[in-house]
Amino acid sequence: MMPADVDNAFDIAFWFADTAMSDNEYLQPQKLQRLMFIAQAYYSVAYNGRRLMPASFVADELGPVEPNIYIAFSKGRPEVDAQLFLPHEVETFLDGIWRRFGHHSVDRLNKMTMETSAYKQAHKRGNRANISLDAMRLSFARAEKTPGVAQVIKPKIFRTQTGKPVTVKAWDPGAKSAAKK
Repeated sequence: MMPADVDNAFDIAFWFADTAMSDNEYLQPQKLQRLMFIAQAYYSVAYNGRRLMPASFVADELGPVEPNIYIAFSKGRPEVDAQLFLPHEVETFLDGIWRRFGHHSVDRLNKMTMETSAYKQAHKRGNRANISLDAMRLSFARAEKTPGVAQVIKPKIFRTQTGKPVTVKAWDPGAKSAAKK
């Protein structure tokens, strides 16, 4: 199994909780669970099987759940030291997930995630059966009951003050410019 791109699932849970709070939105525990499931699945599709977070999702009666996060957040935000800053690539990715799904109701996210073959196959095996990352990736790559990855992970378009689109690249002071050869 490949290593995850963030240290723990709490970093992702806190990112969603903080983003919801800054948007003046109450993030219900079930909605947090569905957003984390969606993020893990789409990340695997977008980044060739890489894992966003070291998390294990199970097929609960109510939908896909990460049991450790579920328990930890059951009485509100837990006191856990989490990363204040996620890698830029991860933050940009999560921003795309939030923009696409953050405004959806819990019912809509439940319906979407519970209709995936990954959830259905795991749930057939029994309540709280593990949902493999491969099954999640296949469900979301096929876009069975979910939007295609290109509809979700859109690059941000930056514009000049006149409205002209510009390409923004990370600054790498050690890199040699191709134009100076």
